[in-house]
Amino acid sequence: DKTKEVTQHLPCDKIVFYSEEIINNDIWDTTIYQKKLQVGADLGVKMNHAFESCFKNNYKNVVLIGSDVFDLKESHLEEAFEQLEKKDVVMGPALDGGYYLLGLKKRHPEIFINKNWGTSTVRKNTMKHLEKENVHLLPMLNDIDVIEDLKHHPALSKFLPF
Repeated sequence: DKTKEVTQHLPCDKIVFYSEEIINNDIWDTTIYQKKLQVGADLGVKMNHAFESCFKNNYKNVVLIGSDVFDLKESHLEEAFEQLEKKDVVMGPALDGGYYLLGLKKRHPEIFINKNWGTSTVRKNTMKHLEKENVHLLPMLNDIDVIEDLKHHPALSKFLPF
């Protein structure tokens, strides 16, 4: 899995948040990754809960990534953590108008409510809530949301049915 490849060697704590149930004996080695269950009805509630649980456990800089970004590199994550030392927020913008990475050093529950998740307005509306914060933007990447997104990746396009 691409996400495992780019995260396993990072010198930080790593948590995998499962959507339905925690699976034992999968690719996520429990000596490297903690396993927790997502909580909430929509993506915003789930992301907010993930941040909240990390801050409650005294983490200072928290970076949340999706598992659907084939172009993600370890260097993007290193840059995110480096920038969180200087900036309030780090965001990895996605080509579709959303974001593939969000890094916070404090709670921002307002950025997770009243969003049309999965639409081209998510990043713009999130940035409105962050206008008073010092935000660092990472390079724009393509996340894999729909089958057409596979066309952008030669290694994945072989799985297209046409």
